[in-house]
Amino acid sequence: MADLPSLLLLPPPPHPPSRLALNATYEPPLKAALSRLKSEKGGKDGAVLIVAVASPILKGQFLRHKSLSWPHAQSILADLYSIISVICAELSIPTDLHAGPGSVDARVVFIDHDLSKPVAADLKPAIKPNNTVIVDLATFTAAYHPWKYIFHTNNEPGYQLLSTYLKLLEGIQTLKQSQLVVVDGGLAVSLGPQSPSELPSQTSPHSVVCLGGTFDHLHPGHKLLLTAAVLLLKVPDKDTSDPCKFVIGITGDELLKRKKYAEFVQPWDERATNTIEFLASILELSKDGWKGGQSLQVSRENDELVALFRNDTIEVRCVVIQDAYGPTITTENMDALVVSGETRSGGNAVNEKRKELGWRQLETFEVDVLDAEGIVHKSADTQSFATKISSTAIRKLKAESHT
Repeated sequence: MADLPSLLLLPPPPHPPSRLALNATYEPPLKAALSRLKSEKGGKDGAVLIVAVASPILKGQFLRHKSLSWPHAQSILADLYSIISVICAELSIPTDLHAGPGSVDARVVFIDHDLSKPVAADLKPAIKPNNTVIVDLATFTAAYHPWKYIFHTNNEPGYQLLSTYLKLLEGIQTLKQSQLVVVDGGLAVSLGPQSPSELPSQTSPHSVVCLGGTFDHLHPGHKLLLTAAVLLLKVPDKDTSDPCKFVIGITGDELLKRKKYAEFVQPWDERATNTIEFLASILELSKDGWKGGQSLQVSRENDELVALFRNDTIEVRCVVIQDAYGPTITTENMDALVVSGETRSGGNAVNEKRKELGWRQLETFEVDVLDAEGIVHKSADTQSFATKISSTAIRKLKAESHT
């Protein structure tokens, strides 16, 4: 990241987190931040915006025994990436990685933080990871910095969150007033406290999670899939010799030669490197933040790219896939497979094949697809936003700009 990334601090989602309620709460601040960054053009790669949602998303009293409801978390992620995609379609903002001046690469992360609980006056930002990939506000502050801008919402929860965050940021980054940008807070919709029956059930995490795709011109659909998948990881203690593993099958170049606008398909190495770079914004925790660029531990093993994060407790392995199954039928030791509505049938085929091999079937988790349903201010542009942000659409635009 040549240009510093910016931060948009978002208070907790409304309750219940329906698409309409999320849109009313989050569309105004997202639109303001995305518009501002687009107008500044950014560096040669465009702008990066970390959209941080602060919410008590983890359960568990002890630091190393946290859990979350995956269906609840992935649903909010899907809604946020859908809202971002609709805004970017309306404003003609490219959203893929390294898309050039005027583009905004928005990345959503969760921060485990409860606004209703007072923060200890002597709390110091320090990196204290738990057994999930989601961290608390003090750890986020210690590892994510410095920022170009910090956008915050113009409402009570927004100022409360900003106040706590700025106290933690003291001594880490000195900000000019112009770097703090207030944005419309939207409508805070909440229908009273949750009853116990409404509380989402917790999801068992897994040591080996698998996912497949092309990951060409990494866009919001890819970002959603990758982020939702890493939320399933069971992160071990730093003293372990056996990290949790995220295995990503990335379609080989040979299989993509018949794609539309195939000459603009990124080579496998670029797609794998971009995937790892994106995941670093969720997984990497360094007290130096991104000063001087993130020094990722990436190595090549045969035809695979391997990256290690968080004191070698998380291993990301990008594997070339030449068929519909990839590593799921060559590696027995896997626990979970993440699919989207579009790849559900592939997940079923994988489990059928594993059954034939006498291997245990993978637990399958389905991520919601991006859609504009329930999003207000819909126009003809937003109806087709999903096609606008697809890898094919991005390649088509590149082909047209070269003619």
